[in-house]
Amino acid sequence: MFEFQWPLLFLLAPLPLLVRWLSKPQNQDTAAALRVPFFTQLRSLGGEHSGPIRSGSNINLILLSLVWLALLAGAARPTWIGEPVAMPTTGRDLMLAVDISGSMKQEDMVINGENLPRIILVKAVVNEFIRQRRGDKLGLILFGSNPYIQSPLSFDLDTLGTLMNEAQVGFAGNQTAIGDAIGFAIKRLRQRPENSRVLILLTDGADTASNLKPLKAAELAAAEKIKIYTIGVGATEMKVPGMFGSSFGARTVNPSADLDEDTLQTIASKTGGRYFRARNPAELQAAYDVIAALEPVEQEQEMLRPEKSLLHWPLLLASAMMLLLAVSRNWPFAGGSKSNEAST
Repeated sequence: MFEFQWPLLFLLAPLPLLVRWLSKPQNQDTAAALRVPFFTQLRSLGGEHSGPIRSGSNINLILLSLVWLALLAGAARPTWIGEPVAMPTTGRDLMLAVDISGSMKQEDMVINGENLPRIILVKAVVNEFIRQRRGDKLGLILFGSNPYIQSPLSFDLDTLGTLMNEAQVGFAGNQTAIGDAIGFAIKRLRQRPENSRVLILLTDGADTASNLKPLKAAELAAAEKIKIYTIGVGATEMKVPGMFGSSFGARTVNPSADLDEDTLQTIASKTGGRYFRARNPAELQAAYDVIAALEPVEQEQEMLRPEKSLLHWPLLLASAMMLLLAVSRNWPFAGGSKSNEAST
């Protein structure tokens, strides 16, 4: 379907006529002029016609009118609007909140006998989860001492995965603000359909920096019908080598001693979610697999009509008319030729 976005601009079509009508003709009796008795002969020598050329004037007027109308048509934004296209609307609005505090550098995730930092494994598992969520709108919150929105809710999952890969431990501070991260998610999800609001929160510690307490944030989330799944990541045992890296003086420690599991479990239960404990890569992957298995929720279907600008066509027409106008000044006219022959 073709339409003009700003059709009211065509009301300016008679503007040149109005300007011409309001312009006062010059009074030739009082105006100063240089009289040249042989002016007619000069014009004939230069190839110009001595009398008024009505046909040429009419052509110029027509061309100027077409140029004006073409420019108006371009300014009115001609647009071709296509058939409605259904947007992907099944799924949930999922906000991911990932802890990037200093403790995420802890190398207690063992893969093939090698200890890797927690953040490396989290990035790999989260990106795999993102790839499985085609049809959902996903957003990303990164938090440490302060939370911030890394990516708003969007269907652009490729960009979200890239942003997750670029996250660096400590960029948001070395402490942990779980409550404030939930508060950020509430602001982003509260305007979405009630039956599709989900927050997945991953952390390896306890809240140490929030202005909004985690349990209070959970109550607010429950009031907004936001379901929160919490994941506590970190091994329960890790061997610390002794002197000079030997077994002498080696000991076993709990690298997740600071993890506040009680609070994470309460947050999940208050909002109708579930708590997952990820002590190793397999458990972390299993946690996201369970969440990925959730059935999608139907949302109100959104339709999009693609638009294509046709601005170039009236501009091309105006350019062609201006070219013809320039060429027409040198056109020979029958009327002028006859008058010259008669004078000869």
